[in-house]
Amino acid sequence: MSRAKDYRAPFFPGGDSAVDATLCERLIAVALAKGGQYADLFFEYRAGGGFTYDEGLLKAASRGVSMGLGVRVLRGEATGYAYTEELTWDAMRRVAETAAQIALGGGGMQHVALRERTVARRYELPASSLDVPGLDKRALLERASRAGHAHDPRIVKVEASFSEEIREILVATSDGTMAYDVQPMIRFGVRALAERDGRRQEGSSGGGGRTTMAYFEGKSPEWHAREAARQALVMLDAVDAPAGEMAVVLAPGDSGILLHEAVGHGLEADFNRKGTSNYAGQIGNEVASALCTVVDDATLLSSRGAINVDDEGHEPGRSVLIEGGRLVGYLHDRISAKHYAIEPTGNGRRESFGAAPLPRMTNTILLAGPHDPGEILASVERGVFARKFGGGQVDISNGDFVFSLTESYLIEDGKLTTPLKGVNLIGNGPDVLRRVTMLGTDLETSDGIWTCGKAGQSVPVGVGCPTIKIDRITVGGTRIG
Repeated sequence: MSRAKDYRAPFFPGGDSAVDATLCERLIAVALAKGGQYADLFFEYRAGGGFTYDEGLLKAASRGVSMGLGVRVLRGEATGYAYTEELTWDAMRRVAETAAQIALGGGGMQHVALRERTVARRYELPASSLDVPGLDKRALLERASRAGHAHDPRIVKVEASFSEEIREILVATSDGTMAYDVQPMIRFGVRALAERDGRRQEGSSGGGGRTTMAYFEGKSPEWHAREAARQALVMLDAVDAPAGEMAVVLAPGDSGILLHEAVGHGLEADFNRKGTSNYAGQIGNEVASALCTVVDDATLLSSRGAINVDDEGHEPGRSVLIEGGRLVGYLHDRISAKHYAIEPTGNGRRESFGAAPLPRMTNTILLAGPHDPGEILASVERGVFARKFGGGQVDISNGDFVFSLTESYLIEDGKLTTPLKGVNLIGNGPDVLRRVTMLGTDLETSDGIWTCGKAGQSVPVGVGCPTIKIDRITVGGTRIG
């Protein structure tokens, strides 16, 4: 991959102070000297920045760089972790010695021979967005602002933002693996505010992924601005949502965030290993409608959740979690895989070198079904169509959730009619999957907007699904319909 030298990690091969196999082997020996059973090193370098444009002014511009090393040592069920932002030998040796204190048995392994692992190439790019002049990025934001205001005189405010990053990692493990990866990311977003007769409503649109500025050849700043304005204008006519149990149809694509939160987290193996997930001990059991097959797929080219190698040095792939309604697997990092006596699935991820890895999702997707989307909508006499999701809360232990919708419509006699406001979906993740009665052929994946939080750590993810009919779910609104 071609990268400007300013954004190349010093520890990469050819860098100003390259970290090679010999140095890593010495550090691993220090980490294992107290009797640790396993150790790994995680070097990370980030260069990134962002721009915010609001009402004709560039309101904010940022640029930052971070770099450091995290050292982890495992012994039995215990984990020792320490990190440093200083990549001198003395500083790195000290954090290795600190992490080693978890194991004070002595007589640990003294030498590991590292071999470089060849990783997949799911987002190799000809150039980094960081190489593009800031004035060119400002021009994109200006275009979005103009397009949003030109869409309709009722649009009174448009805000556009752009963020970018290059993350370079090196993972070395006492298993003998040494793996490098370069992970680009861009994110573009537009918010529009519409006003009529003193009433205001907001709309938004955004996207990106592990891609270049060529992203805008497919979805231009104008496209996102018009979409944000459209949503804001639609919501000016929204009425109070009905309340009660009714059929709900989820739009394809970003509706997968409900699956991610209400079901996906419960399939991360650490929760099941600890017995705190609703899915603990359920392998082989029916946990969803027979229409449902759920996968976690890190291989989607250039997607926000794609990774070539996880933060433990394992190559992820496409993990089937639920197949034909039956639970067939969990998402594993090294620790949970050892507990279940299986191979890791490549889902050990961390926010930065300052945190230990955990089992995390990448791109979590409910696969397509046999039904035409028009047929699904036509089958609903009265219900709610969920087009765009906002925030939500989920209890991992039982799958109970509450999600708010930012764009939704009443379904009457198989047709979309009135836009709704104040809609909340209230239910239970496993129960909702069992209530899926129709599944569309129109699988879509999200356009690079989602970030997942867990245990104080945030990582980029993707979601996806086709049109979904849930025969009954509680809709929280302001009046009984």
